[in-house]
Amino acid sequence: MTENPKNEPAAAKQHSPAGQSTQKSEPKDVFFWGTGRRKTSVARVRIKAGKGELRINNKELTKYFTRPQDINVVVAPLKATDTQKSIDVLVNVKGGGITGQSGAVMLGIARALKIYDPNLIQKLRDGGYLTRDGRMVERKKPGQAGARKRFQFSKR
Repeated sequence: MTENPKNEPAAAKQHSPAGQSTQKSEPKDVFFWGTGRRKTSVARVRIKAGKGELRINNKELTKYFTRPQDINVVVAPLKATDTQKSIDVLVNVKGGGITGQSGAVMLGIARALKIYDPNLIQKLRDGGYLTRDGRMVERKKPGQAGARKRFQFSKR
């Protein structure tokens, strides 16, 4: 009976350019994915072992996020796990504003680190980096100026 190639672990299987699968002892460029969301922003994060490069939408971190608090939020999970110099992070982020995007990137990095090394889960959990912030903008109500604001009341 022949062995089914689909029973092999996904990380050990590499595809060559010709389409044939080949076995490698140590896979190069293995990415670990994480998705982060905050308000209306969505960040798709890929991490791999590397030199500590962090690129967001093909830009450097300091070119994309200019405010120090946003930069600190993004690198916080890497600092908490001492992996800032040993992991390359590639991020695609869209939607929302600057603060929402930085929060989404932080959650995506934390989720990718959790898959990369399960031993880091406790450090990430202690820092609160794996918790999704569920706060969203409250919807505008009919007959009102906004979500809570009312039109000016006229007695007569």
